[in-house]
Amino acid sequence: MEAKSHLKYLLTSCATVAIAPFLLATPAFSQTADEPEVIEQQTEDELATLDQVVVTGSRIKRSVASTPAPVTTIGEQTFEDRGYVSAADALNDMTALIPQLNQAAGDGSDSGDGQQYADIFGLGAGRTLTLVNGRRFVTTSSGMGDAQVDANIIPTGLIDRVEIVQAGGAAVYGSDAIAGVVNYILKDDYEGVELDLQYGNNEQGNYETTSYRLTAGTNFDNGRGNIAVNVEGSESPMLRFSDFDASNRSRITTGNPDDTGPDDGLPSRIEVIPAYFWPFNGNGVIWNTPAPPPNFLTRIDGSPVQFASDGSLVSYDPGTILGIPFAQGGQGTRYSDLAGLRTGVERVTANLIGHYDLTPRIRAKGEVLYSESTSERLSQGASRTVLNQTDPALGAISFFANNPFLPAETVAALSAANPGFGAGAPLWLSRHFYDDLLPANETTNETKSLRLLGGFEGDFDAANRNFYWDVSVSYAKVDGKESSWGVYTDRFNAAVRAVADASGNPVCAINADSDPTNDDPACAPLNPFGAGNISAAAAEYVTVPTGLDYENEQIDFLATIGTSLFELPAGPVDAVFAYEHRREEASYTPFEANRLGLVGTGTQQVATSGDYNTNEFSAEFLVPVINENMDIPGVQALELNGTFRYVDNSIAGEEDVWSVGGRWDVTDGVTIRATKSRNFRAPTLDQLFAPTVVSLSNGGIDPCDADRIDAGPNPAIRRANCEAEWAANPQYGDLAGFQNPAENFTVTEITSGGNADLANEVSDTTTYGIVFDSFLVPGLTVSIDRIEIDLEDGLSAFTNGDFMAACYDSEGLNDAVCSAFTRLQAADGSNPAGTTATGRSTTFNAGLIEFRGEVYYANYIFELEDIWETVPGQISLGAEATHMSDYNVSVTGTTFTSPDNTVSQPDWTARFDAAYTNGPLRLTYQLSYLDNVLAEEGANIENSPNPVIDSNITQDVSASYAFENGLTLRGGVINIADKEPSYPTLSYGDILGRRYFVGVNYSF
Repeated sequence: MEAKSHLKYLLTSCATVAIAPFLLATPAFSQTADEPEVIEQQTEDELATLDQVVVTGSRIKRSVASTPAPVTTIGEQTFEDRGYVSAADALNDMTALIPQLNQAAGDGSDSGDGQQYADIFGLGAGRTLTLVNGRRFVTTSSGMGDAQVDANIIPTGLIDRVEIVQAGGAAVYGSDAIAGVVNYILKDDYEGVELDLQYGNNEQGNYETTSYRLTAGTNFDNGRGNIAVNVEGSESPMLRFSDFDASNRSRITTGNPDDTGPDDGLPSRIEVIPAYFWPFNGNGVIWNTPAPPPNFLTRIDGSPVQFASDGSLVSYDPGTILGIPFAQGGQGTRYSDLAGLRTGVERVTANLIGHYDLTPRIRAKGEVLYSESTSERLSQGASRTVLNQTDPALGAISFFANNPFLPAETVAALSAANPGFGAGAPLWLSRHFYDDLLPANETTNETKSLRLLGGFEGDFDAANRNFYWDVSVSYAKVDGKESSWGVYTDRFNAAVRAVADASGNPVCAINADSDPTNDDPACAPLNPFGAGNISAAAAEYVTVPTGLDYENEQIDFLATIGTSLFELPAGPVDAVFAYEHRREEASYTPFEANRLGLVGTGTQQVATSGDYNTNEFSAEFLVPVINENMDIPGVQALELNGTFRYVDNSIAGEEDVWSVGGRWDVTDGVTIRATKSRNFRAPTLDQLFAPTVVSLSNGGIDPCDADRIDAGPNPAIRRANCEAEWAANPQYGDLAGFQNPAENFTVTEITSGGNADLANEVSDTTTYGIVFDSFLVPGLTVSIDRIEIDLEDGLSAFTNGDFMAACYDSEGLNDAVCSAFTRLQAADGSNPAGTTATGRSTTFNAGLIEFRGEVYYANYIFELEDIWETVPGQISLGAEATHMSDYNVSVTGTTFTSPDNTVSQPDWTARFDAAYTNGPLRLTYQLSYLDNVLAEEGANIENSPNPVIDSNITQDVSASYAFENGLTLRGGVINIADKEPSYPTLSYGDILGRRYFVGVNYSF
């Protein structure tokens, strides 16, 4: 080996040894190789063409390496390496973004509507602004909450790169850019034809995914114009809890009988696996009265009874009853059988993008996007149908001895067990109907998105300077629908209360006291006794589509002009001025059954609509202070930048936001950067105008439950407040064993709606960091950035669970907060006293957020021939990590929680990537790391059987080979070690297990 090669080998080896702990040993420094595939691997000629461009976070044309704020890039190569079928897949792999998996957590919540949004630092998807080619996109979501853009509608076949600005951006782009900005940059000069097909599945064979993509483009008129079209789609299946061992454990926690106190080293709760709902099952459990204590179960010969499928009686084993409503074992309904795990998504999107040079200095451009997305999910609430004629909240159905569907021997046996039944008094049926009643247990979300954009851009010379300008207008519309099947309450009451006509045939009754039969000729009597006995006619008669249609519209006009204002000794002062006018409109139209109050509690939902517009002006400046020619020690270059934006919102009022920052090039390869900004988010139309709706739902997490009373941000305060309320209400029973069934049952009357008095929320953001770019080690780039965000007047979506947490976790019981919900003062049906009876859900300007964290990035590229002359190929090593050092949140502005270092917000998330490229062959490896965390804030051995959740590592590999004829084959293994989520979680890791993908790409 020559001396030069020896030197390269020595330097490379030293560098590898130096950064190995940085890349591998320390979780803080482990992440992505996306950037090298986009920027660092480009040739010098390619970089020259990008030397002056508009980079996300600024509208001033500048060098790609000169941004003052941290910008992460995902390139198109990464989509091929990882087998991503949508832009959402790519976002979910970024360490600074909280994954949006449309996966249920196992706490009673459902798996989501299928839309997937960028959520930087976990500050909320509504605080991350989504752009396409630097311009706003219409909101795709509906319901009370945030303005969000579904990543599934983005055309992956046209993605050039995805740029992610971490922290701030409102001064440049306006509302929502608090946590940061995600900008999808599409190819604007595509030429050729590309067909891409991919298939994937897991080892269990229950997660089949497919995707297809056709992209074609051409230049025309001697290169003056270009037009490209893309059509693509993908599909992933809906999953149930029962599909995977980890989710099918049917795990709950219950009181530990061996626990002697808060300092005995024993948890107050222990695990129960598998857990069952003992008060009901799919056949129908019989009760003397609709109340939950097991002594009210109807018994024959000392044993509880249930219906068989033929209407006869068989014994019922409730298992080992642990309280209400859970038991261990038995013949009740298994907890995990009720829940959906993941939402299935089918997406199709079509795009047209083009431009034409009208003159050498004026370009016309246009974009057309149309997308359809359909998702299906099985939610715990939607899959359970347990109704009562007069009060659905009771959760049981009364029936009488004259019901013609009851065999005579069944009536005789029940009359002997309960003489009142034979004398005309009712018994009660508690049953899960599964698929017997509803045509489908799925909730379906459908969205159709259309966006049209046209504009002009160019430059001209005047007053001895060059001006570059851009004018565009866009129109976008989203038509959405959320639908499911519900039970028409009055019809159900008539159909289930069957009587015999003169011929002895079952017919619908008007009510229990009247013998005349129902005069509705369409009414079909319903047999609820035993699984499989409901006729198709009865099911059709009592079920009705329920849901909501919504429509979002956006018109956006944007004009920018930039130039160099004047010269300073260090260079020209650049400026960009912009004006933006935006109109947003949304409407909500409940289905007829919802408007008429035919389902649930009978509340009539109201159609509503709203709109607002904004006029926004901004000015951005880039000021060079020192350049390399000034020969100042320790300062190779110094530049300052600033942006001011004035916003006039027709509803939320006026807002001034700004940003200042700077870059200091200390020497070749060492840069210090910093920004400080004021950002804001305006209330959405949903938050302002969502109609007032009263509906049955679960009551949210109850802090006074036995398994939570010693947790939370202030365990002692929580316990004291709960004990005080229980002391004032002895009818609630024993606090030590209290378990609120409203967490898991749809029994709480929740009043929800918009708040027209909302104002903007505002944040102050500071970032500062250092970048080493080929400093000492050629090809090695390292950056470390600190992010600090303080938000006030937060637009807090108060759920009933938030009201309860704020109530019990504050010193003293705050009447204003605690009055938002009520508890049952006496047992009601299957619900004990203390169950959450009513609650509220709305939005207020009350939230506070304090976020502190760092983002780390490292990238190293080298040619193997520089080390071993006979070994060809290039190695790319990348690492990215996000550290959440402090995260405090207050929904109400009075009580803080700290979700950092928990499953929902781990302190460290990291990723390491390695790629080997040799001509047509490419091999990749990826490692994803989640730090060990607490199960929840305040978790310890005294309040949780599993207070600490172990760290989780998953690993992926892929390979591709490009043939000379334009054909490329690829394949990969995701989660190659088949690593499950860290016990007992379902989402802290990868529940899908080891899976494979194969793809083919043909380009010509």
